[in-house]
Amino acid sequence: MIGWHSIRGRLIWLSAAWLIAALLAAYLVIGGILERAITQRFDAETAAIADSLMANTQANSAGLAELYAAPADPRFAAPLSGWYWQIAADGEVFALSASLYDAELPGGDSIAGAEATGPGDQALRLLRRAFTVPDSSEALSVTVTAPRAEIDAALAQVRRPLAVSLILLGAGLVGAVLLQVTAGLSALKRMGRDLRAVRDGQITALPRPDATELQPVTEEMNALLGQNRDQIARTREQISNLAHALKTPLMALQGELADDHPGQAMIGRMDRQIGWHLKRARSAGGARVLGQRSALAPVIDDLALVLRRALRDRDLTLQAEIPSGFALPVEEQDLQEMLGNLMENAVKWADARIVIRAETGKGQLSVTVADDGPGMQNADHARALSRGTRLDERGPGAGLGLAIVADLAALNGGALQLGRDADLGGLSARLTLPG
Repeated sequence: MIGWHSIRGRLIWLSAAWLIAALLAAYLVIGGILERAITQRFDAETAAIADSLMANTQANSAGLAELYAAPADPRFAAPLSGWYWQIAADGEVFALSASLYDAELPGGDSIAGAEATGPGDQALRLLRRAFTVPDSSEALSVTVTAPRAEIDAALAQVRRPLAVSLILLGAGLVGAVLLQVTAGLSALKRMGRDLRAVRDGQITALPRPDATELQPVTEEMNALLGQNRDQIARTREQISNLAHALKTPLMALQGELADDHPGQAMIGRMDRQIGWHLKRARSAGGARVLGQRSALAPVIDDLALVLRRALRDRDLTLQAEIPSGFALPVEEQDLQEMLGNLMENAVKWADARIVIRAETGKGQLSVTVADDGPGMQNADHARALSRGTRLDERGPGAGLGLAIVADLAALNGGALQLGRDADLGGLSARLTLPG
Protein backbone atom coordinates (compact mmCIF):
# COMPACT_ATOMS: atom_id res chain seq x y z
CA MET A 1 0.00 0.00 0.00
CA ILE A 2 1.47 3.34 -1.07
CA GLY A 3 1.13 5.69 1.88
CA TRP A 4 0.39 9.40 1.94
CA HIS A 5 3.55 10.11 3.96
CA SER A 6 5.84 9.31 1.02
CA ILE A 7 6.52 11.67 -1.88
CA ARG A 8 5.70 8.88 -4.31
CA GLY A 9 2.42 8.18 -2.53
CA ARG A 10 1.39 11.82 -2.52
CA LEU A 11 2.17 12.30 -6.20
CA ILE A 12 0.29 9.14 -7.16
CA TRP A 13 -2.75 9.83 -4.96
CA LEU A 14 -3.03 13.46 -6.05
CA SER A 15 -2.67 12.46 -9.70
CA ALA A 16 -5.23 9.68 -9.26
CA ALA A 17 -7.69 12.07 -7.60
CA TRP A 18 -7.25 14.60 -10.40
CA LEU A 19 -7.65 11.91 -13.08
CA ILE A 20 -10.80 10.53 -11.47
CA ALA A 21 -12.31 14.02 -11.24
CA ALA A 22 -11.31 14.86 -14.82
CA LEU A 23 -12.61 11.58 -16.24
CA LEU A 24 -15.85 11.84 -14.29
CA ALA A 25 -16.34 15.39 -15.56
CA ALA A 26 -15.58 14.19 -19.10
CA TYR A 27 -18.12 11.40 -18.75
CA LEU A 28 -20.79 13.82 -17.54
CA VAL A 29 -20.05 16.42 -20.22
CA ILE A 30 -19.76 13.96 -23.11
CA GLY A 31 -22.76 12.01 -21.81
CA GLY A 32 -24.78 15.21 -21.71
CA ILE A 33 -23.80 16.07 -25.27
CA LEU A 34 -24.73 12.58 -26.47
CA GLU A 35 -28.04 12.73 -24.58
CA ARG A 36 -28.94 16.01 -26.25
CA ALA A 37 -27.94 14.67 -29.65
CA ILE A 38 -29.99 11.50 -29.32
CA THR A 39 -32.99 13.33 -27.88
CA GLN A 40 -32.82 15.88 -30.68
CA ARG A 41 -32.75 13.03 -33.20
CA PHE A 42 -35.96 11.61 -31.75
CA ASP A 43 -37.49 15.10 -31.62
CA ALA A 44 -36.59 15.60 -35.28
CA GLU A 45 -38.19 12.28 -36.12
CA THR A 46 -41.46 13.17 -34.36
CA ALA A 47 -41.39 16.61 -35.99
CA ALA A 48 -41.10 14.96 -39.41
CA ILE A 49 -44.10 12.76 -38.61
CA ALA A 50 -46.05 15.83 -37.49
CA ASP A 51 -45.17 17.67 -40.71
CA SER A 52 -46.36 14.67 -42.75
CA LEU A 53 -49.66 14.52 -40.86
CA MET A 54 -50.27 18.26 -41.29
CA ALA A 55 -49.47 18.02 -44.99
CA ASN A 56 -51.99 15.20 -45.49
CA THR A 57 -54.81 16.94 -43.60
CA GLN A 58 -57.25 18.87 -45.82
CA ALA A 59 -60.77 20.28 -45.62
CA ASN A 60 -63.55 18.19 -47.14
CA SER A 61 -66.57 19.53 -48.99
CA ALA A 62 -68.30 20.31 -45.70
CA GLY A 63 -65.35 22.44 -44.52
CA LEU A 64 -64.25 19.89 -41.94
CA ALA A 65 -60.64 18.79 -41.59
CA GLU A 66 -59.94 15.26 -42.73
CA LEU A 67 -56.75 13.13 -42.88
CA TYR A 68 -56.36 11.71 -46.34
CA ALA A 69 -53.15 9.68 -45.90
CA ALA A 70 -51.75 8.26 -42.61
CA PRO A 71 -47.99 7.60 -42.12
CA ALA A 72 -46.98 4.15 -43.29
CA ASP A 73 -44.51 3.71 -40.40
CA PRO A 74 -45.23 0.25 -38.82
CA ARG A 75 -44.27 1.52 -35.37
CA PHE A 76 -47.55 3.48 -35.26
CA ALA A 77 -49.49 0.24 -35.90
CA ALA A 78 -48.01 -1.81 -33.02
CA PRO A 79 -50.29 -1.67 -29.98
CA LEU A 80 -48.97 0.44 -27.10
CA SER A 81 -45.62 0.85 -28.85
CA GLY A 82 -45.12 4.35 -27.48
CA TRP A 83 -45.12 5.70 -31.01
CA TYR A 84 -48.40 7.53 -31.21
CA TRP A 85 -50.01 10.32 -33.17
CA GLN A 86 -53.40 11.99 -33.12
CA ILE A 87 -55.11 14.98 -34.75
CA ALA A 88 -57.77 17.03 -32.99
CA ALA A 89 -60.15 19.72 -34.30
CA ASP A 90 -61.48 22.20 -31.78
CA GLY A 91 -60.32 19.85 -29.02
CA GLU A 92 -62.04 16.77 -30.46
CA VAL A 93 -59.82 13.95 -31.76
CA PHE A 94 -60.87 12.84 -35.23
CA ALA A 95 -57.81 10.82 -36.30
CA LEU A 96 -55.27 8.75 -34.37
CA SER A 97 -52.72 6.01 -34.86
CA ALA A 98 -53.68 2.35 -34.61
CA SER A 99 -51.14 1.94 -31.76
CA LEU A 100 -53.42 4.02 -29.51
CA TYR A 101 -56.57 1.86 -29.99
CA ASP A 102 -59.29 3.84 -28.23
CA ALA A 103 -56.96 5.81 -25.96
CA GLU A 104 -56.16 9.45 -26.48
CA LEU A 105 -53.12 11.59 -25.79
CA PRO A 106 -53.43 14.59 -23.47
CA GLY A 107 -54.33 17.82 -25.19
CA GLY A 108 -53.09 21.32 -24.60
CA ASP A 109 -51.08 24.11 -26.11
CA SER A 110 -48.31 23.68 -28.62
CA ILE A 111 -45.20 22.22 -27.09
CA ALA A 112 -41.97 20.57 -28.30
CA GLY A 113 -39.78 18.08 -26.47
CA ALA A 114 -41.99 17.63 -23.40
CA GLU A 115 -42.06 14.64 -21.09
CA ALA A 116 -45.52 13.08 -20.79
CA THR A 117 -47.30 9.95 -19.61
CA GLY A 118 -49.26 7.88 -22.12
CA PRO A 119 -51.41 4.76 -22.06
CA GLY A 120 -50.32 2.24 -19.45
CA ASP A 121 -48.29 4.94 -17.68
CA GLN A 122 -45.72 4.89 -20.43
CA ALA A 123 -43.05 7.60 -20.30
CA LEU A 124 -43.23 9.50 -23.60
CA ARG A 125 -41.40 12.26 -25.44
CA LEU A 126 -44.17 14.50 -26.78
CA LEU A 127 -44.51 17.06 -29.60
CA ARG A 128 -47.71 19.09 -30.13
CA ARG A 129 -48.34 21.70 -32.81
CA ALA A 130 -51.33 23.84 -33.73
CA PHE A 131 -52.13 24.35 -37.41
CA THR A 132 -54.89 25.25 -39.83
CA VAL A 133 -55.91 24.09 -43.30
CA PRO A 134 -57.43 26.07 -46.17
CA ASP A 135 -61.24 26.19 -46.45
CA SER A 136 -61.69 25.18 -42.79
CA SER A 137 -62.25 27.35 -39.76
CA GLU A 138 -61.43 24.62 -37.23
CA ALA A 139 -58.53 24.96 -34.77
CA LEU A 140 -56.38 21.91 -35.45
CA SER A 141 -53.59 20.34 -33.41
CA VAL A 142 -51.35 17.39 -34.10
CA THR A 143 -49.63 15.38 -31.35
CA VAL A 144 -46.79 12.88 -31.94
CA THR A 145 -44.92 10.90 -29.28
CA ALA A 146 -41.89 8.65 -29.06
CA PRO A 147 -41.29 6.14 -26.21
CA ARG A 148 -38.83 7.34 -23.56
CA ALA A 149 -37.59 3.76 -23.15
CA GLU A 150 -36.18 3.75 -26.69
CA ILE A 151 -34.41 7.04 -26.05
CA ASP A 152 -32.91 5.66 -22.83
CA ALA A 153 -31.88 2.44 -24.60
CA ALA A 154 -30.14 4.44 -27.32
CA LEU A 155 -28.37 6.48 -24.64
CA ALA A 156 -27.26 3.33 -22.84
CA GLN A 157 -25.76 1.96 -26.04
CA VAL A 158 -23.46 4.96 -26.36
CA ARG A 159 -22.82 5.52 -22.65
CA ARG A 160 -21.47 2.02 -22.02
CA PRO A 161 -18.72 2.28 -24.67
CA LEU A 162 -18.00 5.81 -23.44
CA ALA A 163 -17.58 4.59 -19.84
CA VAL A 164 -15.39 1.67 -20.93
CA SER A 165 -13.24 3.96 -23.07
CA LEU A 166 -12.77 6.45 -20.26
CA ILE A 167 -11.92 3.67 -17.78
CA LEU A 168 -9.29 2.30 -20.17
CA LEU A 169 -7.99 5.80 -20.72
CA GLY A 170 -7.82 6.32 -16.94
CA ALA A 171 -5.95 3.04 -16.46
CA GLY A 172 -3.47 4.06 -19.15
CA LEU A 173 -3.00 7.48 -17.58
CA VAL A 174 -2.50 5.95 -14.11
CA GLY A 175 0.15 3.65 -15.57
CA ALA A 176 1.81 6.65 -17.18
CA VAL A 177 1.71 8.52 -13.85
CA LEU A 178 3.28 5.55 -12.05
CA LEU A 179 6.01 5.36 -14.67
CA GLN A 180 6.56 9.11 -14.54
CA VAL A 181 6.70 9.24 -10.74
CA THR A 182 8.99 6.22 -10.54
CA ALA A 183 11.34 7.65 -13.15
CA GLY A 184 11.24 11.08 -11.53
CA LEU A 185 12.07 9.76 -8.05
CA SER A 186 14.71 7.29 -9.20
CA ALA A 187 17.35 10.00 -8.77
CA LEU A 188 16.37 10.33 -5.09
CA LYS A 189 16.55 6.56 -4.71
CA ARG A 190 20.05 6.54 -6.21
CA MET A 191 21.05 9.36 -3.87
CA GLY A 192 19.81 7.30 -0.92
CA ARG A 193 21.97 4.35 -2.04
CA ASP A 194 24.95 6.68 -2.44
CA LEU A 195 24.42 8.08 1.07
CA ARG A 196 24.39 4.55 2.49
CA ALA A 197 27.60 3.86 0.59
CA VAL A 198 29.17 6.98 2.13
CA ARG A 199 28.01 5.95 5.59
CA ASP A 200 29.40 2.41 5.08
CA GLY A 201 32.72 3.80 3.89
CA GLN A 202 32.47 2.44 0.35
CA ILE A 203 32.82 5.93 -1.14
CA THR A 204 33.95 9.25 0.36
CA ALA A 205 31.69 11.62 -1.61
CA LEU A 206 28.37 11.57 -3.43
CA PRO A 207 28.61 11.25 -7.23
CA ARG A 208 27.07 14.04 -9.30
CA PRO A 209 23.42 13.12 -10.08
CA ASP A 210 21.81 13.41 -13.50
CA ALA A 211 18.86 15.39 -12.11
CA THR A 212 19.66 19.11 -12.24
CA GLU A 213 17.49 19.81 -9.18
CA LEU A 214 19.56 17.45 -7.00
CA GLN A 215 22.97 18.72 -8.05
CA PRO A 216 23.02 21.66 -5.58
CA VAL A 217 21.96 19.30 -2.78
CA THR A 218 24.77 16.89 -3.67
CA GLU A 219 27.31 19.70 -3.74
CA GLU A 220 26.22 20.90 -0.29
CA MET A 221 26.37 17.36 1.13
CA ASN A 222 29.86 16.79 -0.29
CA ALA A 223 30.97 20.13 1.13
CA LEU A 224 29.58 19.08 4.53
CA LEU A 225 31.43 15.75 4.35
CA GLY A 226 34.67 17.55 3.48
CA GLN A 227 34.16 20.03 6.29
CA ASN A 228 33.60 17.14 8.70
CA ARG A 229 36.86 15.49 7.68
CA ASP A 230 38.79 18.77 7.89
CA GLN A 231 37.39 19.54 11.33
CA ILE A 232 38.36 16.11 12.63
CA ALA A 233 41.89 16.53 11.26
CA ARG A 234 42.26 19.97 12.88
CA THR A 235 40.91 18.64 16.18
CA ARG A 236 43.41 15.81 16.25
CA GLU A 237 46.25 18.13 15.38
CA GLN A 238 45.28 20.46 18.20
CA ILE A 239 44.98 17.55 20.64
CA SER A 240 48.42 16.33 19.60
CA ASN A 241 49.88 19.77 20.19
CA LEU A 242 48.19 19.93 23.58
CA ALA A 243 49.57 16.52 24.52
CA HIS A 244 53.09 17.61 23.65
CA ALA A 245 52.68 20.88 25.56
CA LEU A 246 51.56 19.06 28.71
CA LYS A 247 53.75 15.98 28.58
CA THR A 248 57.05 17.74 27.95
CA PRO A 249 57.18 19.88 31.15
CA LEU A 250 55.73 17.02 33.18
CA MET A 251 58.50 14.65 32.07
CA ALA A 252 61.07 17.35 32.71
CA LEU A 253 59.76 17.77 36.27
CA GLN A 254 59.84 14.01 36.78
CA GLY A 255 63.50 13.93 35.73
CA GLU A 256 64.40 16.67 38.18
CA LEU A 257 63.07 14.71 41.16
CA ALA A 258 64.70 11.71 42.73
CA ASP A 259 63.07 8.34 42.17
CA ASP A 260 62.08 8.10 45.82
CA HIS A 261 60.75 11.64 46.02
CA PRO A 262 57.09 11.83 47.22
CA GLY A 263 56.28 14.02 44.23
CA GLN A 264 56.93 11.11 41.82
CA ALA A 265 53.61 9.50 42.85
CA MET A 266 51.78 12.76 42.18
CA ILE A 267 53.50 13.11 38.81
CA GLY A 268 52.49 9.55 37.93
CA ARG A 269 48.90 10.28 38.87
CA MET A 270 48.93 13.50 36.84
CA ASP A 271 50.40 11.65 33.87
CA ARG A 272 47.62 9.05 34.01
CA GLN A 273 44.95 11.73 34.30
CA ILE A 274 46.37 13.73 31.39
CA GLY A 275 46.65 10.59 29.30
CA TRP A 276 43.07 9.70 30.07
CA HIS A 277 41.60 13.10 29.22
CA LEU A 278 43.68 13.53 26.07
CA LYS A 279 42.71 10.13 24.76
CA ARG A 280 39.08 10.85 25.68
CA ALA A 281 39.23 14.17 23.78
CA ARG A 282 40.83 12.51 20.78
CA SER A 283 38.13 9.82 20.79
CA ALA A 284 35.34 12.41 20.88
CA GLY A 285 36.94 14.35 18.04
CA GLY A 286 37.25 11.28 15.87
CA ALA A 287 33.92 9.58 16.51
CA ARG A 288 31.43 8.82 13.77
CA VAL A 289 33.33 10.29 10.84
CA LEU A 290 31.03 9.70 7.88
CA GLY A 291 32.25 7.51 5.10
CA GLN A 292 34.92 5.67 7.15
CA ARG A 293 35.32 1.90 7.03
CA SER A 294 38.44 -0.04 8.00
CA ALA A 295 39.43 -3.58 7.11
CA LEU A 296 40.10 -5.66 10.23
CA ALA A 297 42.74 -8.13 9.03
CA PRO A 298 45.45 -5.53 8.11
CA VAL A 299 45.01 -3.78 11.47
CA ILE A 300 45.48 -7.08 13.35
CA ASP A 301 48.56 -7.86 11.26
CA ASP A 302 50.10 -4.47 12.08
CA LEU A 303 49.37 -4.83 15.78
CA ALA A 304 50.75 -8.38 15.84
CA LEU A 305 53.94 -7.02 14.29
CA VAL A 306 54.21 -4.41 17.06
CA LEU A 307 53.54 -7.04 19.77
CA ARG A 308 55.73 -9.75 18.24
CA ARG A 309 58.50 -9.35 20.85
CA ALA A 310 56.06 -9.61 23.77
CA LEU A 311 54.42 -12.62 22.13
CA ARG A 312 57.79 -14.28 21.60
CA ASP A 313 59.10 -13.53 25.11
CA ARG A 314 56.00 -15.03 26.73
CA ASP A 315 55.76 -17.87 24.18
CA LEU A 316 52.19 -16.93 23.21
CA THR A 317 50.24 -18.07 20.17
CA LEU A 318 48.05 -15.48 18.42
CA GLN A 319 45.21 -16.93 16.31
CA ALA A 320 42.93 -14.71 14.16
CA GLU A 321 39.61 -16.05 12.86
CA ILE A 322 38.58 -13.25 10.51
CA PRO A 323 36.19 -13.68 7.54
CA SER A 324 37.52 -12.46 4.22
CA GLY A 325 36.83 -8.77 3.60
CA PHE A 326 35.58 -8.13 7.14
CA ALA A 327 35.53 -4.37 7.84
CA LEU A 328 34.23 -2.11 10.60
CA PRO A 329 32.55 1.32 10.24
CA VAL A 330 35.27 3.24 12.14
CA GLU A 331 38.44 5.08 11.25
CA GLU A 332 41.54 2.91 11.09
CA GLN A 333 43.24 4.96 13.82
CA ASP A 334 40.31 4.33 16.19
CA LEU A 335 40.29 0.64 15.32
CA GLN A 336 44.02 0.40 16.02
CA GLU A 337 43.50 2.18 19.36
CA MET A 338 40.72 -0.19 20.45
CA LEU A 339 42.25 -3.45 19.26
CA GLY A 340 45.71 -2.39 20.42
CA ASN A 341 44.51 -1.97 24.00
CA LEU A 342 42.57 -5.27 23.91
CA MET A 343 45.50 -7.20 22.44
CA GLU A 344 47.99 -5.64 24.89
CA ASN A 345 45.74 -6.64 27.76
CA ALA A 346 45.45 -10.19 26.40
CA VAL A 347 49.26 -10.46 25.97
CA LYS A 348 49.67 -9.29 29.57
CA TRP A 349 47.41 -11.98 31.07
CA ALA A 350 47.40 -14.93 28.63
CA ASP A 351 49.12 -18.21 29.55
CA ALA A 352 49.62 -19.64 26.06
CA ARG A 353 46.91 -18.62 23.57
CA ILE A 354 45.14 -15.53 22.30
CA VAL A 355 42.24 -15.85 19.83
CA ILE A 356 40.66 -13.00 17.87
CA ARG A 357 37.25 -13.75 16.35
CA ALA A 358 35.09 -11.59 14.05
CA GLU A 359 31.36 -12.20 13.52
CA THR A 360 28.38 -10.64 11.77
CA GLY A 361 24.78 -10.90 12.93
CA LYS A 362 21.57 -8.98 13.65
CA GLY A 363 22.78 -5.75 12.07
CA GLN A 364 25.96 -5.71 14.18
CA LEU A 365 29.64 -6.48 13.73
CA SER A 366 31.65 -7.88 16.61
CA VAL A 367 35.33 -8.57 17.33
CA THR A 368 36.25 -10.70 20.34
CA VAL A 369 39.74 -10.85 21.84
CA ALA A 370 39.97 -13.85 24.20
CA ASP A 371 42.87 -15.38 26.16
CA ASP A 372 43.46 -18.45 28.31
CA GLY A 373 44.65 -16.49 31.34
CA PRO A 374 43.08 -16.29 34.80
CA GLY A 375 40.20 -14.13 33.60
CA MET A 376 38.29 -11.69 35.75
CA GLN A 377 35.50 -11.92 38.30
CA ASN A 378 32.12 -10.62 37.16
CA ALA A 379 32.13 -8.10 39.99
CA ASP A 380 35.34 -6.56 38.58
CA HIS A 381 33.99 -5.92 35.07
CA ALA A 382 32.53 -2.51 35.86
CA ARG A 383 35.70 -1.46 37.73
CA ALA A 384 37.90 -2.54 34.84
CA LEU A 385 35.97 -0.24 32.48
CA SER A 386 36.27 2.82 34.76
CA ARG A 387 39.12 5.24 34.11
CA GLY A 388 42.38 4.93 36.05
CA THR A 389 41.40 1.76 37.88
CA ARG A 390 44.02 -0.99 38.09
CA LEU A 391 42.90 -4.34 39.41
CA ASP A 392 46.50 -5.53 39.79
CA GLU A 393 49.05 -2.88 40.90
CA ARG A 394 51.96 -5.25 40.32
CA GLY A 395 51.77 -5.09 36.54
CA PRO A 396 52.61 -2.18 34.23
CA GLY A 397 50.02 0.25 32.90
CA ALA A 398 47.88 3.18 33.91
CA GLY A 399 44.52 1.41 34.11
CA LEU A 400 43.20 3.24 31.05
CA GLY A 401 43.24 0.62 28.30
CA LEU A 402 39.82 -1.04 28.67
CA ALA A 403 38.16 2.25 29.63
CA ILE A 404 39.51 3.88 26.47
CA VAL A 405 38.17 1.01 24.38
CA ALA A 406 34.75 1.28 26.01
CA ASP A 407 34.59 5.03 25.39
CA LEU A 408 35.75 4.74 21.78
CA ALA A 409 33.20 1.98 21.15
CA ALA A 410 30.41 4.10 22.64
CA LEU A 411 31.40 7.15 20.59
CA ASN A 412 31.20 5.00 17.46
CA GLY A 413 27.76 3.67 18.36
CA GLY A 414 28.95 0.38 19.84
CA ALA A 415 29.89 -1.19 23.18
CA LEU A 416 32.54 -3.27 24.96
CA GLN A 417 31.45 -6.31 26.96
CA LEU A 418 33.65 -8.35 29.27
CA GLY A 419 33.09 -11.97 30.18
CA ARG A 420 34.70 -15.39 30.44
CA ASP A 421 35.52 -17.17 27.22
CA ALA A 422 33.81 -20.55 26.94
CA ASP A 423 36.64 -22.15 24.93
CA LEU A 424 39.80 -20.68 26.47
CA GLY A 425 38.54 -20.04 29.98
CA GLY A 426 40.15 -16.60 30.29
CA LEU A 427 38.88 -13.06 29.71
CA SER A 428 36.69 -12.42 26.68
CA ALA A 429 36.53 -8.77 25.51
CA ARG A 430 33.79 -8.42 22.90
CA LEU A 431 33.77 -5.19 20.86
CA THR A 432 30.40 -4.62 19.12
CA LEU A 433 29.75 -1.97 16.46
CA PRO A 434 26.73 -1.22 14.24
CA GLY A 435 26.80 -3.04 10.91
